[in-house]
Amino acid sequence: MSEMSSDKTTKTDRVGVYICYCGGNISDHVDVEAVRNRVEKMPGVAVARTEMFMCSDPGQEMIIEDLKSGKIDRVVVASCAPSLHETTFRDAIKRAGSNPFIYEHANIREQVSWVHHGDTATNKATVLIASATAKAKRLKPLDPIRVEAKKHTTIIGGGVAGIKTALDIAQTGIEVTLIEKSGILGGQLNHLDRLAPSGEKASDILQEFLDQIVNYKNITIHTNCIIENVTGYVGNFRLDVVTKSDNKKFNIDTGAIVMATGSVSYTPYDGEYGFGRHEQVIVLKDLIHILKENKSSGSVLEVNGKPIKNMVMIHCVGSRQIPGIHKPKENGKLNEYCSRTCCAAMLNASNQIRENFPGTGIYEMYRDIRTYGRGQEALYTQASKNKVVFMRYEADALPEITPSPLPDYPLQVKIKDSLTFNEEMDVPVDLVVLATGIEPDDVSGLASMMKLPIGTDQFLLEVHPKLRPVEFPITGVFLAGTCQAPMDAGEACNAAGAAAVKASALLRKGYIELDPFVAQVDIDKCQGHGACVEACLKEGALELIETTIEGKIHKKARVTAALCLGCGACAAVCPEKAIDINGWALKQYEDMVDAIVSDGFAV
Repeated sequence: MSEMSSDKTTKTDRVGVYICYCGGNISDHVDVEAVRNRVEKMPGVAVARTEMFMCSDPGQEMIIEDLKSGKIDRVVVASCAPSLHETTFRDAIKRAGSNPFIYEHANIREQVSWVHHGDTATNKATVLIASATAKAKRLKPLDPIRVEAKKHTTIIGGGVAGIKTALDIAQTGIEVTLIEKSGILGGQLNHLDRLAPSGEKASDILQEFLDQIVNYKNITIHTNCIIENVTGYVGNFRLDVVTKSDNKKFNIDTGAIVMATGSVSYTPYDGEYGFGRHEQVIVLKDLIHILKENKSSGSVLEVNGKPIKNMVMIHCVGSRQIPGIHKPKENGKLNEYCSRTCCAAMLNASNQIRENFPGTGIYEMYRDIRTYGRGQEALYTQASKNKVVFMRYEADALPEITPSPLPDYPLQVKIKDSLTFNEEMDVPVDLVVLATGIEPDDVSGLASMMKLPIGTDQFLLEVHPKLRPVEFPITGVFLAGTCQAPMDAGEACNAAGAAAVKASALLRKGYIELDPFVAQVDIDKCQGHGACVEACLKEGALELIETTIEGKIHKKARVTAALCLGCGACAAVCPEKAIDINGWALKQYEDMVDAIVSDGFAV
């Protein structure tokens, strides 16, 4: 149990305020120099400086030099959202030999320049900086929370991303356990033939991965398993696992977790483009399997023993769906995102067919061709050379599949082709292939259990797509592969490598340092009412324990720092004010409010 520091701290009078132009993002609407002139006159402000990009090396060096020279002992940065560069400025302060927690941030981009203009923006920026400065005066140097961490990582999901993550982590000397709910490893690679655009066989790549992972001494593999519960915190998680076959239960103690739960192909609803009603309508995954196992001879592709003279490939089935046009799923959701890999996969299949079976004609019906990756545009060019016929439809005029009036063809596809000025055409076909999109595998139960965020597209959601692309808000839990977004095999492996680096860096020391912004208890004030425990949002973060004081047993609140969210719910309900939050103490809040209401520029 740690005691809360006294509120009777002396205010500092050496605050440095650093205001960013943000390359015009702020200065186009905020008179930055006018703000600086106001700020430098505020009580306790030792220096007030501006910089075009405060996060740049010159901006950081400005802060470092002022700290080293002794001009300041507290730092306020006024720039963009703290989530973007908080770590940047804390690291700069550490390089100056100072405590990284003597820093406060004022967001004058998202909260000011992006929503206000003119004098209103300038005045509001001044007020927010005044508030941040008032808080900074009472900031105290804090020590990070050190948590012992087990040098072990658990990977959930045994597809290519999970396998790659496991191998990369194991190579650093950290033990790995890989859990797969099905009976085999490899995920979607098991269902693919030749990968675009390289032409490599998916089975060869998968076999190479499997040969490595099954013989790796640091990796333990469990298949046919379900995770029933996850408890603990970074460095000390526990997973309760049960096997599907004989219902055997076991536990895994681990330091970090990587979600690599993968994705599934969209399943068209009954009747969508004739799917389920015409045997000649199949999905791309089925076509890939046919090509993989193909035994056709001659110049025409055969499917189920029948020659395919004409085939239509329809793009964007289950992707880029539009409310009011496309039919939602049973849960009311639409897949409004682009699945990214379908175009390349469809073109790759078309090229294989045209090059091996030139007697089979192919019509690709698309909304937009999105061959976005390196070398993938060449697939489109090659398909044109291979005389694949392209026809473009609009989202509000989808192709229609009906029985063909011609005796030689079972189906016809009606399309209004925008490439020929919306001319209506009927294409007789033997086979229709639907390029179905990618959907995340349903891990809603596991995500709810672990408090992991899910995006509006139902994929697992990272903290930030650029700054923290493989991290969750839950420290020690990472994500990799197509559980996060549609990716091809190469991209999934890249994401896996990034997750492996993050997990390995976190665990390599055997301990983890966490931000100290957690609740602390003043045991002298605590009366053990328990209201704080009831208000706590994180199970296990706060509890009442019995302790002996002067021969008598008393109940006192105790914080498990590694679990504490620092939300302040406990502090709000304590009648004795025996709990406060490091870095966000009540007195700091009071000073911030006083600065806002007393400032002459308040709006």
